[in-house]
Amino acid sequence: MISAVIFDCDGVLVDSEILALEVELAILAEQGLHFERDDYVTRFMGLSHEAFHEGIDDEARKHLGRSISHTVRDELATRLRQTMIARLTQVPGAGAAVARTALPKAVASSSTKEGLERKLRQVGLWEHFAPHVYSADHVTHAKPAPDLFLHAAKALDIPPGECLVLEDSVNGVVAAKRAGMPVWGFLGGGHAHDRLGARLTAAGAERLVRDWQEAAGLLAALNAPDA
Repeated sequence: MISAVIFDCDGVLVDSEILALEVELAILAEQGLHFERDDYVTRFMGLSHEAFHEGIDDEARKHLGRSISHTVRDELATRLRQTMIARLTQVPGAGAAVARTALPKAVASSSTKEGLERKLRQVGLWEHFAPHVYSADHVTHAKPAPDLFLHAAKALDIPPGECLVLEDSVNGVVAAKRAGMPVWGFLGGGHAHDRLGARLTAAGAERLVRDWQEAAGLLAALNAPDA
């Protein structure tokens, strides 16, 4: 039985991951650190701010022989914020689908508390979820640890096994499975690539959802009396 839905934000509700990829890969390349795009998405998408920088610094020490965190951290934050304010939109269809979801719902995102609120307010989705909007700042261990999803389930007062998660990252799917929650892999964000679905399935996603039109129908079925 599904009694609640927990949504990731970036790449599921807001089409931010495609913008973040553009900025991050460009800044890292300027430092001499180059990634194959699909591999970067799998390894780094869905991590908390601190975990992301730790992972990037590990790569920099391995391939460049030096740390770059002190060099890129502020520039990344500034350029990402400027890009999001100028260009961020909902993932097409997200608002309508969320509005039709009558089950209790929450957002559980690796973003910072301030960044998460800014993005949801900017695209008009904040009121659909508040006060159940939870970020990496709410827990000690962010995704791929299960803590954030368990925190959201506790706040909703719903058993974890009855909370369905919509996620677009391998790290997020792993976190949901560790929390004992059913999870669907979402492929409607602008960053989704041909191999992402297979990787989400391999991480434990129970089904793949192409876009919000498909998701809306599936979520509506969960609301049905005999669901």
